Amino acid sequence: MSESQQINSNHTPANQPFAGLTVVEISTSVAAPFAGQIFSELGARLVKVEKSTGDDARGWGPPFWEGASAYFQALNRNKLSIVCDLRSDEDLQALTDFIVAEADIVIQNLRPGQVEKLGLDGETLTRLKPSLIYCNLGAFGKVGPLKDRPGYDPLMQAFSGIMSTTGEPGRPAVRVGASLVDMGTGMWAVIGAQSALLKRQQTGEGGIVDVSLFETAACWVSLIGSQVLASGEIPQRQGSGASGIVPYRGYLTQDGEIVIAAGSDKLFGLLSGVLGHPEWVADPKFVDNPSRVKNQKELYAMIEELVARQPTEYWIKVLEDAGIPCSPVNNVLQMLEHPQTEALGLVQSVPGTGMRFVGLPLSFNGMRPQPLSAPPKLGEHSDILKESREAS
Repeated sequence: MSESQQINSNHTPANQPFAGLTVVEISTSVAAPFAGQIFSELGARLVKVEKSTGDDARGWGPPFWEGASAYFQALNRNKLSIVCDLRSDEDLQALTDFIVAEADIVIQNLRPGQVEKLGLDGETLTRLKPSLIYCNLGAFGKVGPLKDRPGYDPLMQAFSGIMSTTGEPGRPAVRVGASLVDMGTGMWAVIGAQSALLKRQQTGEGGIVDVSLFETAACWVSLIGSQVLASGEIPQRQGSGASGIVPYRGYLTQDGEIVIAAGSDKLFGLLSGVLGHPEWVADPKFVDNPSRVKNQKELYAMIEELVARQPTEYWIKVLEDAGIPCSPVNNVLQMLEHPQTEALGLVQSVPGTGMRFVGLPLSFNGMRPQPLSAPPKLGEHSDILKESREAS
């Protein structure tokens, strides 16, 4: 049995729903690799196509971890890496033949227009293999005046309005630190492909799924967008709060920060009592949420002054005892080491390595999918194309 066959056999545990599927990932960076990792961790055989210098994310460091950046390693476990020179007619034909012979799904996030020039676009490949599901992860979408522009997570956070509401009032816009647009687009790609798989079960036909960074970013601000559409008013930066709900934000304590979510009249009454001001409940300025939103500057100033008098641990205890939702503002290490994270088994070890990563946020019958193999070395499984040709 060849090395690639051995690894592929490890990708078919009985409790993984995509076992038996082959997914070809023609991608770089974050969005499509994250989609590919979801497929692979749920059991699919994932063949990652890389250029001779590799996925750009391999060099996104420091820190580096066992041969590549931590970014790359976190997005590419359980995969098989093949190097394919898409400017070579021979390599291009070999890849096309492999897709037609073995692939169930293709996901790609190359620059707009590239796959069409190469003949690796969805229209071409689904003509050759009508059962194929082909997923484009684009920047601005398939149509419109910006359809040919490239895109990256910070650009989409800026363009979509996410940054305009992130940060403190009166200060410059701030990017959300997590790559929520890239990774969200990867999630939508998987949701779209799953839907197409269900249709294929019913009809035998595949199809083309289109998702994009811009559409994902626009979706993430859809709640704020509904307020704009309803009022015509441009929202301001919210800091740690949320537009339209008061009190619902973070505060400095004596030794740290805490977020308190008292977003209903009942919770506001409880919070008022804990803070020693039960009279606030009857004050016309704070009697209901619309009144509190209108007078939030005054209310928040009073809460800030009181919360700053005690340490975070004190507030967590008294607020939780009163049934008021709250949380300390953890740093990432505190989150990773928290007993709740440990109890859920969210941080997982990768077999055969010293690496640990946060796993997928779902479980089946109480079992979270587990990493099955290390992120691949560049071109580690390039013999797959040759084996496929010999088998055919």
